[in-house]
Amino acid sequence: MFRKLFRLIFGDPKPPAGDEAVSGGVAEPPLEPDPGLVNISHRPDACEDFPVKHIALRGLDADRFQAQSPKAKRLASRVGKPNSSDVRKIRRSRADIRTAAVARRKSRKQAVAKRHASDITFLGRGVSRGLGDRRSDTVRLCEYGLPVLSTPADVANTLQLTIPRLRWLAFHSDAITRSHYYTFQIPRKNGRLRTLQAPHRTMAYAQGWILDEILYRIPVHNAAHGFIPERSVVTNAKPHLGARIVINTDLKDFFPAITFARVNGLFCSLGYSPAVATILALLCTEAPRQKLVYEGVTYLAATGPRVLPQGACTSPAISNLITRALDRRLQGMADKLNWTYTRYADDITWSTLESPRPSVGYVLARIQQIAEDEGFEINEEKTRVLRPNQRQSVTGVAVNDRLSVPRTTIRRIRAILHNAQFTGLENQNRDNHPHFEHWLLGMIGWIGMVQPESGDKLRASFDQLRSR
Repeated sequence: MFRKLFRLIFGDPKPPAGDEAVSGGVAEPPLEPDPGLVNISHRPDACEDFPVKHIALRGLDADRFQAQSPKAKRLASRVGKPNSSDVRKIRRSRADIRTAAVARRKSRKQAVAKRHASDITFLGRGVSRGLGDRRSDTVRLCEYGLPVLSTPADVANTLQLTIPRLRWLAFHSDAITRSHYYTFQIPRKNGRLRTLQAPHRTMAYAQGWILDEILYRIPVHNAAHGFIPERSVVTNAKPHLGARIVINTDLKDFFPAITFARVNGLFCSLGYSPAVATILALLCTEAPRQKLVYEGVTYLAATGPRVLPQGACTSPAISNLITRALDRRLQGMADKLNWTYTRYADDITWSTLESPRPSVGYVLARIQQIAEDEGFEINEEKTRVLRPNQRQSVTGVAVNDRLSVPRTTIRRIRAILHNAQFTGLENQNRDNHPHFEHWLLGMIGWIGMVQPESGDKLRASFDQLRSR
């Protein structure tokens, strides 16, 4: 086999003189080419592709490698060992390459550190898409009278925070060891627990600035009465005074229904760049979390998307701005049907002074349809239809013939204050309120807001009791 390959590459050498005599005067028959091999001696360019190392490994003489290509001759001359100058050149080139690579890594590391200290380009998976767009609509921002912010540096400078501090506040992670909120639970009237999230100091400061400088400057719908200056449960109940039919309903999971994407879209609609809107939305939302222990470390793992936290000062104002479209549609429907519509946070109230036409069922169906179109859900368990022969209450205020607090509530507070004069205030805490005195003072204030005369009398009794 080796002889066949050798003859196919180099040709059939001429036999020395006397070979014919040795073989009896008969020349050896020509060697038939193996169909599995390629005769590269008949291809001038084939010698260029034939590795020279194969010649050395086969023990062939490079000088006898008769190739028709100049490149093949140069390859054949390289079979020998490289000289010392070539080795030094190779070593020097490798050292230069390593030095250049180290310099590039160092320069890249310095550039990343500089950008990390002066800009924000990533704030977590799933929320960082808009951080590269720094284009704000300054005309719209000026129309609303809002501060002009376009970049993360603008937000940090306005909040008087460093870029790393702002990144720490706004960064989203599915598993954290420390939260920016203090989470606790309070009981509801139905016996369930309501989870509240109170922001820590730095987060509360940032949210307070957003509330005062941005959210309070945007007008809300006239039908909204919750968490708005100079509006209250009294202004929400007054339009329904003396109504023939009162419909009370509730938006289910109101704050959890307003996600990070909706808050981000709200800030973008005001004219802020996607980068600024992303940061502001992250500062105003938080994911529901559950404690998990892994390898002795306690983590707070996200169990859902980022939503408005119950306890942040920005959540009520953002909810009023998010529901502007809902308020416009429901108000338009109420005007068309000759009804009255108001909303206090998640409590929706409809009333009419006349016999309902169309039917109450039609009105409830339309309310549910519009709410679902706007991304909310009606809580059917809290839907009530109140008629004149019933106690018609709107956000805790009776509206049958005049605005009033239920008599049972006033009598209960009056009895607590009277008995406390003999037994002490602490002994009247029969429901085990954690902060009974503050609860009692809050109830007196609420009664005074609806019925000022009754509230003044109760407050005088309370002050007299505390002065002892």
